[in-house]
Amino acid sequence: MQKNDIIELKIEDMGVDGEGIGKYDGMTFFVKDAVLGDEIEARITKMKKNYGYARVEQILSPSKFRVTPQCELHRRCGGCQIQALDYEKQLEFKQNKVRGNLIRIGGFAPELIDRIMLPVVGMKEPYRYRNKAQFPIGADKDGNPVAGFYAARTHSIIPVNDCKLGVEKNQIILNEVLSYMKEYHVASYDENTGKGLVRHVLIRYGFSTKELMVCVIINGNSLPKVEKLIDRLTAIEGMKSISINQNTKKTNVILGDVTKCIWGDPYITDMIHLRDTKDFSLTDTAVAYHISPQSFYQVNPVQTEKLYSLALDYAGLTGKETVWDLYCGIGTISLFLAQKAGKVYGVEIVPQAIEDAKNNAALNGINNAEFFVGKAEEVLPAFYEKKKDTDADMLHPDVIVVDPPRKGCDGVCLETMLKMQPERIVYVSCDSATLARDLKVLCEGGYELCKVRAVDQFGNTTHVETVVLLSKGAKDPVDLCSARTEVERRMVDSRKVKVDFSLEDMDLSEFKGKATYEQIKAYVLEQTGLKVSSLYIAQIKKKCGLDVGENFNLAKSENTRQPQCTTEKEEAIMQAFRHFGIL
Repeated sequence: MQKNDIIELKIEDMGVDGEGIGKYDGMTFFVKDAVLGDEIEARITKMKKNYGYARVEQILSPSKFRVTPQCELHRRCGGCQIQALDYEKQLEFKQNKVRGNLIRIGGFAPELIDRIMLPVVGMKEPYRYRNKAQFPIGADKDGNPVAGFYAARTHSIIPVNDCKLGVEKNQIILNEVLSYMKEYHVASYDENTGKGLVRHVLIRYGFSTKELMVCVIINGNSLPKVEKLIDRLTAIEGMKSISINQNTKKTNVILGDVTKCIWGDPYITDMIHLRDTKDFSLTDTAVAYHISPQSFYQVNPVQTEKLYSLALDYAGLTGKETVWDLYCGIGTISLFLAQKAGKVYGVEIVPQAIEDAKNNAALNGINNAEFFVGKAEEVLPAFYEKKKDTDADMLHPDVIVVDPPRKGCDGVCLETMLKMQPERIVYVSCDSATLARDLKVLCEGGYELCKVRAVDQFGNTTHVETVVLLSKGAKDPVDLCSARTEVERRMVDSRKVKVDFSLEDMDLSEFKGKATYEQIKAYVLEQTGLKVSSLYIAQIKKKCGLDVGENFNLAKSENTRQPQCTTEKEEAIMQAFRHFGIL
């Protein structure tokens, strides 16, 4: 077999990124846009030693789980990886993804996960759920401005004004912006040359208030004839805020540092309602939030209410507890917690987010929440070291809630959480792989995994949120009942097990909140069937300019003879780096 060969495949599984998996002549193939149960004709696009990649040429027999996507561009666009998969099957895929990561990466026993993992919380309608959209602006072959999304794994813009995951008013707004640009000859930004003015259009919508925000990101200081654009946008019902964000850097980062409100308020208001976690029916309790262009705010408001209600339920608050909310953003979870806690302390690295959090507390008349600017891994240890010899409640909280970015919690942050010994930890995660990694650390530090539940925030994509409850209950730094697999348990129970290992196979990296060497090895083996050593991982880290860890000693001399990582294994390791957010 070689590249461009046509083969027939039966898709028997799906990978973590939504790709179909089938076998041909003993070789595993990963096929984008193939659905579990499909029988297809596929063209090989890349061959490796033990696996390959292919694309769908023809569907010979469609899967019973295959559905007709609402968006005709779903295969070209990089946003919706599994839109052709029946929604109930999407939920099953996400449930299995979280379960698999907890077992494979976290090292938890399958029987434990099956006992404590509740069914995934799905959506009634997996379309039109996003309250935020960021459209890159480019130009077509005739120089006319276009808006759309990047094609998968590229920065080539696919023109699309109406994403089926976003609200319908996005199309109206984009048409007005593009019409203004064409009429007044406002140039689109060109990534290759760094020239042009309009880079992105950011749109936010308040599902509860029906308020609209538009932020135009520009490669400059101002827009020509800006009053004409304002006239067009303010004619749209619900418009509340129009701003310009200045980003003159040649970067892939969307927002720059300076935002100017040019009409209306610098924010919109939205509300998150508390839900009954038994049936997720609405209650009379709600929290209002001011949302700016830079604010982190969950993109699916209906599912966010379910997610945060579960987090509040897991926290088990009675009105007296002290709670730390790490990675608190604009205070979305903090203010939920504050309604049932004695005191809440929130930490967030973005200064504007902390200002928003304080304003949101005032907006809701909440006075038992205090917020600090800084990295959680810096603020929390600093407070602990400063006040560890006192009886300050803030250093001995009843509950810690964490909602980190995709890279998960920093190692120092996890270490400090273990020192503070809260009765309960509630972990909200947008990446079950880094979640599993962090849970392993916490359970080895004496915590017990009690509840796990996935919440589908991102229908038709492979992403999934997860909320987890941990309780301080293990009698031993390693709780054999909850934190170990059966194999590991038998090894520990037997005092006469002989263990053979080499230095090469040891995880000698300093934990940096990304991924350990062992997790990278496990991912590479799972995805490619290749075994890679810590030495090879360290070599590729060094090649990428990454820290290999204080305790890992590469050869001091370039001439020192040592095994060198092959091109095939290097590519597999790089794939793992991207998966874990290391690159």
